[in-house]
Amino acid sequence: MFEEMRSRRAARRITPGDGRPLKRFRWWQLPYRSLFYLRLPDGLGGQAVYAVDVKRGQDQTSETAGTDLYLDGRHHARSKLPASFPVPGGTVEVRLSGFGLRRCHYVTTKGTEHLLVPDSASAEGRRARLDRAHPVLSRMIGAVSLTVLLVALVVLVAQVAEQITAVPPVAERVGAFTAPVDLSFWPNLALTLVTLVAGTERALRLRYSRLLDGAAG
Repeated sequence: MFEEMRSRRAARRITPGDGRPLKRFRWWQLPYRSLFYLRLPDGLGGQAVYAVDVKRGQDQTSETAGTDLYLDGRHHARSKLPASFPVPGGTVEVRLSGFGLRRCHYVTTKGTEHLLVPDSASAEGRRARLDRAHPVLSRMIGAVSLTVLLVALVVLVAQVAEQITAVPPVAERVGAFTAPVDLSFWPNLALTLVTLVAGTERALRLRYSRLLDGAAG
């Protein structure tokens, strides 16, 4: 019943496409545009090519935030975010995070999920190419990103705990807590910047953790 209600809500966010052609990905669109593809049987012995075109950095609560679905190079539909486009055999789900894409998956009617294929010219496509060409380096970069977010989370929790226990009624009950690391402006700024880089790197691989990426975002 819950899934049915969610499907109805997603359907109300979708409007028909206008048939315009899909624009080619350009290098200057790397900071803000994501483009993914999905090939499915067309029922006639061939394949239909779906493309999801979405701008990163949108506020999903905004009425203008949305993503576009193309079919064989023509605009097929548009949906507000988060989006769930019905396609043969399942749905294409699209969600954004604070750093980029959180989901761009084909979810079949049986519940299996498949990540769509990024355009080779996009930031996600270039990151995927690095992973294929240099898997060891790719894993090292991923490990560094994860470590940075873990450190940022620990620092954030410590700072919040210090602020909460500074309130007299709380301090009387549980005692005052002093963060082990008191970061000044510049170290805090540096940590913020490397956290943004780490979160963006994970978003290019569509890795998302509510605890890590949600807190950092």
